Amino acid sequence: MSRRLLVRISFGTLLAGLCALALGCASKPAKAQAKPGAAPAAAAGQPPAPPENLPPVMLGIDVLEADKFAAIAGQKIGLLTHPAGANRRGESTIDVLRRAPNAKLVALFAPEHGFEGTIKAAENFGDSIHTPTGLPIFSLHGAHKKPTAAQLKGLDALVIDLQDIGARSYTFTSAMVYAMAGCFENGVEVIVLDRPNPLGGLKVHGPPLDADLKSYVGVFRVPYVHGLTIGELARMAKDAPGVMTVPNGINVPDAVRAKGKLTVIPMRGWTRAMRWPDTGLKWIKTSPMVPTFEAAVGYAMVGLGTQNNDWSSGIGREFHFRGIGYKGRKPDEIIAAMEAYHIPGLKFVKANGLNAEGKPVPGVYVEIADWEKWNPTELSFYMHKQAAIWSRLNPFATLIGAERRTFLIHVGNKAWLDDLVRSGGRINVALHLKNWDERAAITREQSRKYWLYQ
Repeated sequence: MSRRLLVRISFGTLLAGLCALALGCASKPAKAQAKPGAAPAAAAGQPPAPPENLPPVMLGIDVLEADKFAAIAGQKIGLLTHPAGANRRGESTIDVLRRAPNAKLVALFAPEHGFEGTIKAAENFGDSIHTPTGLPIFSLHGAHKKPTAAQLKGLDALVIDLQDIGARSYTFTSAMVYAMAGCFENGVEVIVLDRPNPLGGLKVHGPPLDADLKSYVGVFRVPYVHGLTIGELARMAKDAPGVMTVPNGINVPDAVRAKGKLTVIPMRGWTRAMRWPDTGLKWIKTSPMVPTFEAAVGYAMVGLGTQNNDWSSGIGREFHFRGIGYKGRKPDEIIAAMEAYHIPGLKFVKANGLNAEGKPVPGVYVEIADWEKWNPTELSFYMHKQAAIWSRLNPFATLIGAERRTFLIHVGNKAWLDDLVRSGGRINVALHLKNWDERAAITREQSRKYWLYQ
Protein backbone atom coordinates (compact mmCIF):
# COMPACT_ATOMS: atom_id res chain seq x y z
CA MET A 1 0.00 0.00 0.00
CA SER A 2 1.33 3.43 -0.97
CA ARG A 3 2.52 5.56 1.92
CA ARG A 4 0.78 8.49 0.30
CA LEU A 5 -2.64 6.83 0.27
CA LEU A 6 -4.80 7.17 3.34
CA VAL A 7 -7.25 4.32 3.94
CA ARG A 8 -8.81 4.91 7.32
CA ILE A 9 -9.67 1.79 9.28
CA SER A 10 -9.43 1.95 13.05
CA PHE A 11 -9.15 -1.14 15.25
CA GLY A 12 -12.58 -0.46 16.74
CA THR A 13 -14.11 0.00 13.30
CA LEU A 14 -12.48 -3.17 12.03
CA LEU A 15 -13.84 -5.10 15.02
CA ALA A 16 -17.31 -3.67 14.45
CA GLY A 17 -17.09 -4.54 10.76
CA LEU A 18 -16.11 -8.12 11.48
CA CYS A 19 -19.09 -8.45 13.80
CA ALA A 20 -21.40 -6.91 11.20
CA LEU A 21 -20.00 -9.20 8.53
CA ALA A 22 -20.48 -12.27 10.69
CA LEU A 23 -24.14 -11.34 11.20
CA GLY A 24 -24.69 -10.31 7.58
CA CYS A 25 -23.23 -13.51 6.11
CA ALA A 26 -25.69 -15.53 8.16
CA SER A 27 -28.69 -13.63 6.87
CA LYS A 28 -30.57 -13.44 3.58
CA PRO A 29 -30.56 -10.38 1.26
CA ALA A 30 -33.13 -7.73 2.08
CA LYS A 31 -36.54 -8.47 0.60
CA ALA A 32 -37.26 -4.81 -0.04
CA GLN A 33 -35.15 -1.70 -0.48
CA ALA A 34 -36.02 1.95 -0.07
CA LYS A 35 -36.30 3.95 -3.27
CA PRO A 36 -32.96 5.71 -4.00
CA GLY A 37 -33.22 9.36 -3.13
CA ALA A 38 -36.20 8.90 -0.82
CA ALA A 39 -36.26 10.90 2.40
CA PRO A 40 -35.32 8.97 5.56
CA ALA A 41 -38.33 7.40 7.22
CA ALA A 42 -36.97 7.99 10.71
CA ALA A 43 -36.58 11.26 12.57
CA ALA A 44 -34.62 14.02 10.84
CA GLY A 45 -30.88 13.47 10.97
CA GLN A 46 -31.28 9.79 11.87
CA PRO A 47 -30.81 6.80 9.56
CA PRO A 48 -33.91 4.79 8.68
CA ALA A 49 -34.48 1.65 10.71
CA PRO A 50 -32.56 -1.12 8.93
CA PRO A 51 -34.43 -4.05 7.38
CA GLU A 52 -34.40 -7.25 9.35
CA ASN A 53 -31.83 -8.76 7.00
CA LEU A 54 -29.08 -6.63 5.47
CA PRO A 55 -26.83 -7.69 2.58
CA PRO A 56 -23.52 -9.20 3.68
CA VAL A 57 -21.50 -6.55 1.85
CA MET A 58 -21.08 -3.10 3.38
CA LEU A 59 -20.41 -0.49 0.69
CA GLY A 60 -17.98 2.38 1.14
CA ILE A 61 -20.87 4.68 2.07
CA ASP A 62 -22.02 2.18 4.71
CA VAL A 63 -18.53 2.02 6.19
CA LEU A 64 -18.25 5.82 6.20
CA GLU A 65 -21.48 6.05 8.19
CA ALA A 66 -20.48 3.18 10.51
CA ASP A 67 -17.26 5.13 11.21
CA LYS A 68 -19.43 8.09 12.27
CA PHE A 69 -18.33 10.04 9.18
CA ALA A 70 -14.79 10.46 10.54
CA ALA A 71 -13.27 10.82 7.05
CA ILE A 72 -15.29 13.98 6.35
CA ALA A 73 -15.43 15.47 9.86
CA GLY A 74 -15.28 19.26 9.88
CA GLN A 75 -15.27 19.52 6.09
CA LYS A 76 -17.31 21.19 3.39
CA ILE A 77 -17.78 18.52 0.76
CA GLY A 78 -18.95 18.01 -2.79
CA LEU A 79 -20.38 14.75 -4.09
CA LEU A 80 -19.90 13.15 -7.51
CA THR A 81 -22.57 10.48 -7.87
CA HIS A 82 -25.63 9.20 -9.75
CA PRO A 83 -28.78 7.19 -8.92
CA ALA A 84 -26.76 4.02 -8.27
CA GLY A 85 -24.93 5.91 -5.51
CA ALA A 86 -26.92 4.45 -2.64
CA ASN A 87 -26.19 2.54 0.54
CA ARG A 88 -27.05 -1.10 1.12
CA ARG A 89 -30.51 -0.08 2.40
CA GLY A 90 -31.15 1.60 -0.96
CA GLU A 91 -30.92 5.10 0.51
CA SER A 92 -29.30 7.81 -1.61
CA THR A 93 -25.75 8.78 -0.67
CA ILE A 94 -26.96 12.39 -0.80
CA ASP A 95 -29.33 11.78 2.09
CA VAL A 96 -26.71 9.85 4.05
CA LEU A 97 -24.15 12.64 3.74
CA ARG A 98 -26.68 15.35 4.55
CA ARG A 99 -27.18 13.90 7.99
CA ALA A 100 -23.44 13.70 8.75
CA PRO A 101 -23.24 15.67 12.04
CA ASN A 102 -19.91 17.40 11.49
CA ALA A 103 -19.74 17.91 7.72
CA LYS A 104 -21.65 19.99 5.20
CA LEU A 105 -22.61 18.91 1.68
CA VAL A 106 -22.51 22.05 -0.46
CA ALA A 107 -22.28 20.93 -4.10
CA LEU A 108 -23.15 18.00 -6.39
CA PHE A 109 -21.36 16.82 -9.54
CA ALA A 110 -22.82 14.67 -12.35
CA PRO A 111 -21.02 12.21 -14.67
CA GLU A 112 -22.11 10.99 -18.12
CA HIS A 113 -25.88 10.27 -18.30
CA GLY A 114 -26.58 13.11 -15.84
CA PHE A 115 -27.44 13.24 -12.18
CA GLU A 116 -30.70 11.36 -12.75
CA GLY A 117 -29.05 8.80 -15.04
CA THR A 118 -31.48 9.36 -17.90
CA ILE A 119 -29.39 11.17 -20.54
CA LYS A 120 -28.24 9.16 -23.58
CA ALA A 121 -24.63 8.00 -23.90
CA ALA A 122 -22.13 10.64 -25.12
CA GLU A 123 -24.77 13.42 -24.88
CA ASN A 124 -23.55 16.58 -23.15
CA PHE A 125 -25.61 18.48 -20.60
CA GLY A 126 -25.30 21.64 -18.54
CA ASP A 127 -25.33 22.60 -14.88
CA SER A 128 -28.59 22.55 -12.94
CA ILE A 129 -30.11 22.68 -9.46
CA HIS A 130 -30.99 19.64 -7.38
CA THR A 131 -34.61 20.45 -6.57
CA PRO A 132 -34.97 18.40 -3.35
CA THR A 133 -31.98 20.11 -1.70
CA GLY A 134 -31.44 23.30 -3.67
CA LEU A 135 -27.78 22.34 -4.16
CA PRO A 136 -25.99 23.16 -7.42
CA ILE A 137 -25.30 20.24 -9.77
CA PHE A 138 -22.15 20.81 -11.81
CA SER A 139 -21.99 18.89 -15.07
CA LEU A 140 -18.82 16.90 -15.72
CA HIS A 141 -20.02 15.88 -19.16
CA GLY A 142 -20.55 19.17 -20.93
CA ALA A 143 -18.42 22.29 -21.13
CA HIS A 144 -16.03 20.63 -18.66
CA LYS A 145 -15.15 17.04 -17.84
CA LYS A 146 -12.62 18.12 -15.23
CA PRO A 147 -14.08 20.19 -12.37
CA THR A 148 -12.93 23.80 -12.52
CA ALA A 149 -11.36 25.87 -9.77
CA ALA A 150 -14.60 27.85 -9.53
CA GLN A 151 -16.69 24.70 -9.08
CA LEU A 152 -14.32 23.40 -6.39
CA LYS A 153 -14.01 26.73 -4.58
CA GLY A 154 -14.76 26.40 -0.88
CA LEU A 155 -14.61 22.59 -0.88
CA ASP A 156 -12.33 20.72 1.48
CA ALA A 157 -13.05 17.37 -0.17
CA LEU A 158 -14.89 15.81 -3.08
CA VAL A 159 -16.61 12.51 -2.28
CA ILE A 160 -17.00 10.11 -5.22
CA ASP A 161 -19.66 7.39 -5.13
CA LEU A 162 -20.06 5.86 -8.60
CA GLN A 163 -21.04 2.30 -9.56
CA ASP A 164 -18.72 1.00 -12.28
CA ILE A 165 -19.46 -2.19 -14.26
CA GLY A 166 -15.94 -3.54 -14.80
CA ALA A 167 -15.39 -2.65 -18.48
CA ARG A 168 -12.74 -0.14 -19.52
CA SER A 169 -14.90 2.01 -21.82
CA TYR A 170 -17.64 2.63 -19.24
CA THR A 171 -16.85 6.23 -18.40
CA PHE A 172 -17.54 6.50 -14.67
CA THR A 173 -13.93 5.55 -13.94
CA SER A 174 -12.86 8.30 -16.35
CA ALA A 175 -15.13 10.76 -14.54
CA MET A 176 -13.37 9.78 -11.33
CA VAL A 177 -9.88 10.31 -12.75
CA TYR A 178 -10.77 13.67 -14.29
CA ALA A 179 -12.31 14.73 -10.97
CA MET A 180 -9.14 13.62 -9.17
CA ALA A 181 -7.10 15.74 -11.59
CA GLY A 182 -9.14 18.87 -10.89
CA CYS A 183 -9.02 18.29 -7.15
CA PHE A 184 -5.28 17.62 -6.99
CA GLU A 185 -4.60 20.78 -8.98
CA ASN A 186 -6.71 22.83 -6.56
CA GLY A 187 -5.70 21.32 -3.23
CA VAL A 188 -9.00 19.49 -2.66
CA GLU A 189 -8.97 16.03 -1.09
CA VAL A 190 -10.63 13.15 -2.97
CA ILE A 191 -12.59 10.56 -1.00
CA VAL A 192 -13.67 7.49 -2.99
CA LEU A 193 -16.42 5.32 -1.53
CA ASP A 194 -15.68 1.88 -2.90
CA ARG A 195 -18.21 -0.42 -4.58
CA PRO A 196 -18.13 -3.95 -6.02
CA ASN A 197 -16.94 -4.79 -9.49
CA PRO A 198 -20.13 -6.55 -10.66
CA LEU A 199 -18.11 -9.10 -12.66
CA GLY A 200 -16.00 -9.90 -9.63
CA GLY A 201 -12.29 -9.44 -9.21
CA LEU A 202 -11.03 -12.57 -10.94
CA LYS A 203 -11.99 -12.08 -14.59
CA VAL A 204 -9.34 -10.09 -16.47
CA HIS A 205 -9.75 -10.33 -20.23
CA GLY A 206 -9.58 -8.57 -23.58
CA PRO A 207 -7.22 -6.27 -25.41
CA PRO A 208 -5.06 -3.92 -23.33
CA LEU A 209 -5.16 -0.25 -24.28
CA ASP A 210 -2.47 1.05 -26.63
CA ALA A 211 -0.67 4.06 -25.16
CA ASP A 212 -1.61 6.35 -28.05
CA LEU A 213 -5.30 5.44 -27.81
CA LYS A 214 -5.96 6.90 -24.37
CA SER A 215 -9.15 8.95 -24.30
CA TYR A 216 -12.19 9.60 -22.13
CA VAL A 217 -13.48 6.11 -23.03
CA GLY A 218 -10.14 4.59 -22.08
CA VAL A 219 -8.12 6.25 -19.32
CA PHE A 220 -6.56 3.14 -17.77
CA ARG A 221 -4.14 1.00 -19.78
CA VAL A 222 -5.69 -2.24 -18.59
CA PRO A 223 -7.42 -5.15 -20.36
CA TYR A 224 -10.96 -4.33 -21.43
CA VAL A 225 -12.34 -6.33 -18.49
CA HIS A 226 -10.00 -5.28 -15.69
CA GLY A 227 -11.15 -7.07 -12.52
CA LEU A 228 -10.65 -4.04 -10.24
CA THR A 229 -13.00 -2.00 -8.07
CA ILE A 230 -13.33 1.73 -8.59
CA GLY A 231 -11.43 2.30 -5.34
CA GLU A 232 -8.56 0.14 -6.54
CA LEU A 233 -8.50 2.04 -9.82
CA ALA A 234 -8.35 5.28 -7.84
CA ARG A 235 -5.25 3.97 -6.09
CA MET A 236 -3.73 3.15 -9.48
CA ALA A 237 -4.49 6.64 -10.78
CA LYS A 238 -2.85 8.17 -7.71
CA ASP A 239 0.30 6.04 -7.69
CA ALA A 240 0.98 4.94 -11.28
CA PRO A 241 2.72 7.45 -13.57
CA GLY A 242 0.83 8.40 -16.70
CA VAL A 243 -2.73 7.51 -15.71
CA MET A 244 -3.63 11.14 -15.08
CA THR A 245 -2.47 12.23 -18.52
CA VAL A 246 -5.00 11.98 -21.35
CA PRO A 247 -4.51 13.80 -24.69
CA ASN A 248 -6.85 16.79 -25.03
CA GLY A 249 -8.16 16.05 -21.54
CA ILE A 250 -5.93 16.18 -18.47
CA ASN A 251 -2.22 16.40 -17.79
CA VAL A 252 -1.35 16.25 -14.10
CA PRO A 253 2.40 16.59 -13.44
CA ASP A 254 3.94 13.90 -11.24
CA ALA A 255 4.75 16.45 -8.53
CA VAL A 256 1.10 17.52 -8.31
CA ARG A 257 -0.11 13.93 -8.37
CA ALA A 258 2.28 13.01 -5.58
CA LYS A 259 1.02 15.86 -3.37
CA GLY A 260 -2.63 15.11 -4.09
CA LYS A 261 -4.61 13.65 -1.21
CA LEU A 262 -6.67 10.51 -1.81
CA THR A 263 -8.72 8.60 0.74
CA VAL A 264 -10.39 5.34 -0.24
CA ILE A 265 -13.10 3.97 2.03
CA PRO A 266 -13.03 0.20 1.38
CA MET A 267 -16.01 -2.11 1.53
CA ARG A 268 -16.42 -4.78 4.17
CA GLY A 269 -17.41 -8.32 3.32
CA TRP A 270 -16.55 -8.20 -0.40
CA THR A 271 -14.09 -10.68 -1.92
CA ARG A 272 -12.74 -10.99 -5.44
CA ALA A 273 -14.70 -14.19 -6.05
CA MET A 274 -18.01 -12.34 -5.59
CA ARG A 275 -20.16 -11.49 -8.56
CA TRP A 276 -22.97 -8.99 -8.04
CA PRO A 277 -25.65 -11.58 -7.09
CA ASP A 278 -23.35 -12.82 -4.32
CA THR A 279 -23.35 -9.40 -2.62
CA GLY A 280 -27.04 -9.45 -1.68
CA LEU A 281 -27.28 -5.87 -2.99
CA LYS A 282 -30.12 -4.60 -5.14
CA TRP A 283 -29.04 -3.53 -8.63
CA ILE A 284 -29.83 0.11 -9.39
CA LYS A 285 -29.73 1.18 -13.04
CA THR A 286 -26.28 2.64 -13.77
CA SER A 287 -27.19 4.10 -17.18
CA PRO A 288 -30.18 3.93 -19.55
CA MET A 289 -28.95 0.79 -21.32
CA VAL A 290 -27.64 -0.99 -18.20
CA PRO A 291 -30.79 -1.46 -16.09
CA THR A 292 -29.77 -4.89 -14.75
CA PHE A 293 -26.77 -6.93 -13.72
CA GLU A 294 -27.40 -9.10 -16.79
CA ALA A 295 -26.97 -6.03 -19.01
CA ALA A 296 -23.71 -5.15 -17.23
CA VAL A 297 -22.40 -8.61 -18.07
CA GLY A 298 -23.56 -8.18 -21.65
CA TYR A 299 -21.86 -4.79 -21.99
CA ALA A 300 -18.51 -6.49 -21.44
CA MET A 301 -19.45 -9.36 -23.74
CA VAL A 302 -20.99 -7.79 -26.87
CA GLY A 303 -20.46 -4.04 -26.52
CA LEU A 304 -17.28 -4.07 -28.60
CA GLY A 305 -18.80 -6.56 -31.05
CA THR A 306 -21.45 -4.07 -32.17
CA GLN A 307 -18.93 -1.29 -32.75
CA ASN A 308 -19.07 0.21 -36.27
CA ASN A 309 -20.77 -2.68 -38.08
CA ASP A 310 -24.22 -4.23 -38.67
CA TRP A 311 -24.44 -6.16 -35.40
CA SER A 312 -26.92 -4.75 -32.88
CA SER A 313 -27.52 -5.46 -29.20
CA GLY A 314 -30.88 -6.05 -27.58
CA ILE A 315 -34.03 -7.67 -28.95
CA GLY A 316 -36.43 -4.87 -29.77
CA ARG A 317 -36.45 -2.70 -26.65
CA GLU A 318 -35.50 -5.54 -24.30
CA PHE A 319 -32.50 -7.65 -23.28
CA HIS A 320 -29.99 -4.80 -23.43
CA PHE A 321 -26.55 -6.13 -24.38
CA ARG A 322 -27.76 -9.74 -23.95
CA GLY A 323 -29.72 -10.03 -27.17
CA ILE A 324 -27.87 -9.82 -30.48
CA GLY A 325 -29.03 -9.35 -34.05
CA TYR A 326 -27.51 -8.80 -37.46
CA LYS A 327 -29.11 -6.83 -40.26
CA GLY A 328 -30.81 -9.17 -42.74
CA ARG A 329 -30.01 -12.36 -40.81
CA LYS A 330 -32.55 -14.59 -39.05
CA PRO A 331 -32.00 -15.96 -35.54
CA ASP A 332 -31.29 -19.48 -36.84
CA GLU A 333 -28.54 -18.16 -39.11
CA ILE A 334 -26.96 -16.18 -36.26
CA ILE A 335 -27.04 -19.15 -33.90
CA ALA A 336 -25.51 -21.47 -36.50
CA ALA A 337 -22.72 -18.99 -37.29
CA MET A 338 -21.84 -18.35 -33.64
CA GLU A 339 -22.03 -21.99 -32.57
CA ALA A 340 -19.55 -22.88 -35.30
CA TYR A 341 -16.88 -20.92 -33.39
CA HIS A 342 -17.27 -23.10 -30.26
CA ILE A 343 -16.85 -20.12 -27.92
CA PRO A 344 -16.31 -21.45 -24.38
CA GLY A 345 -19.01 -20.93 -21.76
CA LEU A 346 -21.73 -19.56 -24.07
CA LYS A 347 -25.08 -20.78 -25.33
CA PHE A 348 -27.17 -19.05 -28.01
CA VAL A 349 -30.96 -19.37 -27.85
CA LYS A 350 -33.85 -17.84 -29.73
CA ALA A 351 -35.90 -15.31 -27.80
CA ASN A 352 -38.60 -12.73 -28.48
CA GLY A 353 -38.49 -9.12 -27.39
CA LEU A 354 -40.97 -6.31 -27.92
CA ASN A 355 -40.55 -3.31 -30.22
CA ALA A 356 -41.72 0.26 -29.57
CA GLU A 357 -45.26 -0.69 -30.64
CA GLY A 358 -45.35 -3.66 -28.28
CA LYS A 359 -45.13 -6.23 -31.08
CA PRO A 360 -42.90 -9.32 -30.80
CA VAL A 361 -39.44 -9.15 -32.33
CA PRO A 362 -37.39 -12.34 -32.82
CA GLY A 363 -33.74 -12.38 -31.81
CA VAL A 364 -30.93 -14.32 -30.19
CA TYR A 365 -30.20 -14.27 -26.48
CA VAL A 366 -26.67 -14.99 -25.25
CA GLU A 367 -26.62 -17.17 -22.15
CA ILE A 368 -23.55 -17.80 -20.01
CA ALA A 369 -23.71 -21.55 -19.56
CA ASP A 370 -20.42 -21.81 -17.67
CA TRP A 371 -19.09 -18.73 -15.88
CA GLU A 372 -15.71 -20.30 -15.19
CA LYS A 373 -15.07 -21.10 -18.86
CA TRP A 374 -16.52 -17.79 -20.08
CA ASN A 375 -13.99 -15.31 -21.47
CA PRO A 376 -15.83 -11.98 -21.20
CA THR A 377 -14.84 -10.24 -24.45
CA GLU A 378 -14.25 -13.24 -26.74
CA LEU A 379 -17.66 -13.14 -28.40
CA SER A 380 -17.15 -9.54 -29.56
CA PHE A 381 -14.17 -10.44 -31.71
CA TYR A 382 -15.93 -13.35 -33.37
CA MET A 383 -18.77 -10.93 -34.08
CA HIS A 384 -16.24 -8.71 -35.89
CA LYS A 385 -15.02 -11.71 -37.89
CA GLN A 386 -18.57 -12.70 -38.81
CA ALA A 387 -19.44 -9.14 -39.80
CA ALA A 388 -16.57 -9.19 -42.27
CA ILE A 389 -17.85 -12.52 -43.67
CA TRP A 390 -21.46 -11.40 -44.02
CA SER A 391 -20.77 -7.92 -45.43
CA ARG A 392 -20.34 -7.39 -49.15
CA LEU A 393 -17.49 -5.04 -48.33
CA ASN A 394 -15.28 -5.46 -45.26
CA PRO A 395 -16.92 -2.87 -42.94
CA PHE A 396 -13.69 -2.32 -41.04
CA ALA A 397 -11.67 -1.59 -44.17
CA THR A 398 -13.95 1.37 -44.95
CA LEU A 399 -13.61 3.06 -41.56
CA ILE A 400 -12.01 6.48 -41.90
CA GLY A 401 -11.71 9.64 -39.84
CA ALA A 402 -13.92 9.85 -36.76
CA GLU A 403 -15.45 6.39 -37.29
CA ARG A 404 -12.03 4.74 -37.35
CA ARG A 405 -11.01 6.72 -34.27
CA THR A 406 -14.20 5.67 -32.43
CA PHE A 407 -13.54 2.00 -33.14
CA LEU A 408 -9.93 2.26 -32.04
CA ILE A 409 -10.45 4.08 -28.75
CA HIS A 410 -13.17 1.64 -27.70
CA VAL A 411 -11.39 -1.58 -28.66
CA GLY A 412 -8.06 -0.06 -27.68
CA ASN A 413 -5.85 -2.17 -29.95
CA LYS A 414 -4.62 -1.00 -33.35
CA ALA A 415 -3.11 -4.40 -34.22
CA TRP A 416 -6.59 -5.92 -34.14
CA LEU A 417 -8.05 -3.34 -36.53
CA ASP A 418 -5.05 -3.57 -38.88
CA ASP A 419 -5.51 -7.34 -39.07
CA LEU A 420 -9.29 -6.98 -39.57
CA VAL A 421 -8.68 -4.60 -42.46
CA ARG A 422 -6.06 -6.90 -43.97
CA SER A 423 -7.65 -10.30 -43.35
CA GLY A 424 -11.37 -9.62 -43.01
CA GLY A 425 -13.29 -12.85 -42.44
CA ARG A 426 -10.07 -14.87 -42.50
CA ILE A 427 -8.72 -13.22 -39.35
CA ASN A 428 -7.29 -15.61 -36.75
CA VAL A 429 -9.19 -14.55 -33.64
CA ALA A 430 -7.58 -17.19 -31.43
CA LEU A 431 -4.10 -15.81 -32.12
CA HIS A 432 -5.07 -12.35 -30.88
CA LEU A 433 -6.88 -13.78 -27.86
CA LYS A 434 -3.79 -15.76 -26.88
CA ASN A 435 -1.63 -12.63 -27.06
CA TRP A 436 -4.11 -10.62 -24.99
CA ASP A 437 -4.44 -13.39 -22.40
CA GLU A 438 -0.68 -13.44 -21.90
CA ARG A 439 -0.57 -9.68 -21.48
CA ALA A 440 -3.64 -9.70 -19.20
CA ALA A 441 -1.90 -12.18 -16.89
CA ILE A 442 1.02 -9.77 -16.54
CA THR A 443 -1.29 -6.81 -15.89
CA ARG A 444 -3.22 -8.79 -13.28
CA GLU A 445 -0.04 -9.51 -11.33
CA GLN A 446 1.14 -5.91 -11.59
CA SER A 447 -2.21 -4.61 -10.37
CA ARG A 448 -2.03 -6.60 -7.12
CA LYS A 449 -0.26 -3.71 -5.43
CA TYR A 450 -3.52 -1.73 -5.71
CA TRP A 451 -5.79 -4.47 -4.38
CA LEU A 452 -7.87 -3.81 -1.30
CA TYR A 453 -9.45 -7.27 -1.22
CA GLN A 454 -8.44 -10.90 -1.70
